[in-house]
Amino acid sequence: MLQPPHSSLQVAAVPAQRGPARDRDQDAPWHTEAVCRRDEAGLFFAPSKEPTAARLSREEAAKRVCARCPVMIECREHALLQPEPYGVWGGLTAAERRVVLARRRRREVELKKATATRIAG
Repeated sequence: MLQPPHSSLQVAAVPAQRGPARDRDQDAPWHTEAVCRRDEAGLFFAPSKEPTAARLSREEAAKRVCARCPVMIECREHALLQPEPYGVWGGLTAAERRVVLARRRRREVELKKATATRIAG
């Protein structure tokens, strides 16, 4: 989702991006093709004091919108690089994005250690 109004990972369950990014107009920003531009922002961002059951239901509905979006991967990477602290972006909730970022950081540390070991050995 583009602008905010104020569980378990399901990354593998999200379908791959439909068309390669290079087939799209390179001058247009990725978000111009986002499916969520046509949906309610409230679907992607929690209202204050939202009950847990309602939040989970809303997030699943938002993820279904993301799953059919041609720029889901670009959206997800944007949210991970920013990092976006709220909402569903690229099919991931804020909590799921924190897990992905933590895994990326761990992998990066492991790669640095492996490289240092090879150089020293």
